[in-house]
Amino acid sequence: MLAELSIKNFAIIESLSLSFEKGLTVLTGETGAGKSIIIDAIHLLIGGRGSAEFVRYGETKAEIEGLFLLEQDDHPCYSKCAELGIDISDGMIVLRRELTINGKSVCRVNGKLVTIATLREIGSTLVDIHGQHEHQELLDENKHLYLLDEYGGERVRDALEEYKALYAAYERVKRQLQKLNENEQQMAHRLDLLTFQLDEIQKAELQLDEDEQLMEERRKIVNFQKIYEALQSSYEALYGEQRGLDWIGLAMNHLDHVSEIDSSLKQAQEVVSNCYYLLEEVAHQLREQLDQLEYDPLRLDEIESRLNEINHLKRKYGQTVRDILEYAAKVEEEIETIQHRDDHIHKLQTELQSITADLLVEAKHISELRMQYAKQLIDDIHQELKDLYMEKTTFDVVFRKRQGTYDDPLLDGTPVKLQADGMDEVEFYISTNPGEPLKPLAKVASGGELSRMMLALKSIFSKHQGVTSIIFDEVDTGVSGRVAQAIAEKIYRVARHSQVLCISHLPQVAAMADTHLFIAKETIDGRTKTTVEALNEEEKINEISRMISGVEITELTKQHARELLQLAAKTKNETA
Repeated sequence: MLAELSIKNFAIIESLSLSFEKGLTVLTGETGAGKSIIIDAIHLLIGGRGSAEFVRYGETKAEIEGLFLLEQDDHPCYSKCAELGIDISDGMIVLRRELTINGKSVCRVNGKLVTIATLREIGSTLVDIHGQHEHQELLDENKHLYLLDEYGGERVRDALEEYKALYAAYERVKRQLQKLNENEQQMAHRLDLLTFQLDEIQKAELQLDEDEQLMEERRKIVNFQKIYEALQSSYEALYGEQRGLDWIGLAMNHLDHVSEIDSSLKQAQEVVSNCYYLLEEVAHQLREQLDQLEYDPLRLDEIESRLNEINHLKRKYGQTVRDILEYAAKVEEEIETIQHRDDHIHKLQTELQSITADLLVEAKHISELRMQYAKQLIDDIHQELKDLYMEKTTFDVVFRKRQGTYDDPLLDGTPVKLQADGMDEVEFYISTNPGEPLKPLAKVASGGELSRMMLALKSIFSKHQGVTSIIFDEVDTGVSGRVAQAIAEKIYRVARHSQVLCISHLPQVAAMADTHLFIAKETIDGRTKTTVEALNEEEKINEISRMISGVEITELTKQHARELLQLAAKTKNETA
């Protein structure tokens, strides 16, 4: 749940800190007081699109921070944060977003800097916002399949995962076949190019790590004089009369004589003796290297020429010799494939037939699952609509197979188009009046009916989803009377499964609130400021009275408000 929200310099909000409780929290107030601005801030916090216009006039940046409590150990936010390398401790996650006047955003999750895309991924597991225009999703038939799959839950998701793995193989083999079926002229040109490239690489007779070895040899030749002088000086410092080894040998002899007299000198004698013989071996090695040193300017020319040849190949085929050799192996494989194209085409066609057969089986299985859950969804929707006084409305889920072309697989003799989510097209149909035929939802439902349809779907989906908080922003627009009461009760039932924040102008919804926040604005020193106040019982009565009457609060409207609160309390007890 969303436990704390801090907003600074956002639109008309100077500074605001809010604490939220479980259950249903209703936000009310006059139009323009800043109710929707708070929702806009939450939307921005979970990765919504930002704009410099959100920054309060005269300030350089807006700051929004929210603390969320994860009460379920299997909450999807845990796995999402684990994927992204973000730690969660004590079941708490803090989202923070800063928006500057130049439109740039800085986003953090539990103190770690993240991109807006990452913030959006995490935010989608925490908050689900539904505005008064959110029902537009219901009008988009492309979203109906997704909604049905969400309803199907784990069984549909698991089936889709298996299907998608096969579909990826299906697409890969199709691409390979398409490439091999290119026209003869293109294939001939490709073969000529590949043959030239392979011949050029093979003629170079490259050896693994050859370039590094040549560069090492070049360094030695270029620095010949420096190496020779260092070896000569080192050898002369060690070997010869009155040189280093001579003095160490003298010390070794002296210690050898006295160590037999004083046993405590035995260790020193052994150390000096070991050093002497080690240095003597080094001196011999230095002498051998001096004898072998030879400056060869012709060899330097050979190395430079070879390195230039290798660098030429690197510019064309890879950054290292290993890359060039790997590229040559791929070219050789492709040449072999082109030269034996017919064999490969036959092999891929056989593989594609096998994958397609399996893919159609999986696609049919998913379709059967969807139809099974569609029947359940229809029953659930009808029950929800009945509760919302739309009992005469008929809802249906219409299935169609995506029509394919001649090169698509056949199902019962008809080509079907397979995509990453299967072969089904799904659209919601309704009839709001008895005797009227079912028509697409987008062409029939009014604004109030769409609000109730969306609420019915959300009532169902809230039981299946792990979203921490659900926000309804004036979804009760266009309804009144007993429908308003039904919507209030429905929103309250959703709040039993998830924390719900609801902006409403309906007194029936306000009466059902577990927590009632009143949003107001005032002018101080010529600047508008938004304030939020949690209402007590008497203040709730006054606010609901204002919502009923519009302007003047009378004893009659207060009495009506008390009746609404009593009715709400009774409904809550029956729902518990």
